Amino acid sequence: MKTDGGSDAAKRRAGERVAEDIENGFVVGLGTGSTTAHAIRAIGRAIDDGLDIRGIPTSFQARQLALEVGIPLTDLDAVDGVDLAIDGADQVVDAPDATAHGALIKGGGAAHAREKLVDTAADRFVVVADPSKLTARLERSVPVEVLPDAHTVVADRLAELGGEATLRTAERKDGPVVTDNGNLVLDCEFGPIDDPDGLATRLSRLPGVVEHGLFVGVADATYVGTDDGVDVRRY
Repeated sequence: MKTDGGSDAAKRRAGERVAEDIENGFVVGLGTGSTTAHAIRAIGRAIDDGLDIRGIPTSFQARQLALEVGIPLTDLDAVDGVDLAIDGADQVVDAPDATAHGALIKGGGAAHAREKLVDTAADRFVVVADPSKLTARLERSVPVEVLPDAHTVVADRLAELGGEATLRTAERKDGPVVTDNGNLVLDCEFGPIDDPDGLATRLSRLPGVVEHGLFVGVADATYVGTDDGVDVRRY
């Protein structure tokens, strides 16, 4: 589920700062969420001023906003590569001495499968966040996108891994959240995650799992918006 917290001004600073890294001719991955939305709007303004880029949205929400601000869109199979992917996160490990430094939990918006596909295809993946997303250790529930027919079986397998899975329900309709891919989402509580890389590997091996929200060793940097600027963490 989505993470609350963080000032809109801090989110805007992070989003606008990463938009400054985009150059003419870039193919840009457009993530999902409130902080990334500031980056998308900043890119739209740069296009109005003559910037020539193409965007690959990771969700229906990102696509709609990109079209609204005038970003030309394309698909992964229509380009040779992605120069820069921009995305938010629900939690970011901010512990330089830890092996998990820079690991993320994503999927509060249930778009993590497409996000991971685009983010890992990019030459550079930058996370935009506010300070409320930083943590010494991942401890939020991990979103797991599953095939609809497999959600009960996967929930049992997650329990065997020490997790407590809950089917994500929609807020303004009866029934579960359905992803843009037509799948369901299990939010799985593992408590503090000491070894996100190992857990990510175990989750990926479960039949019926389409993708999980642990992004380990994927981000190249996090741009953290603050009250008076942007702090950059590089990995």
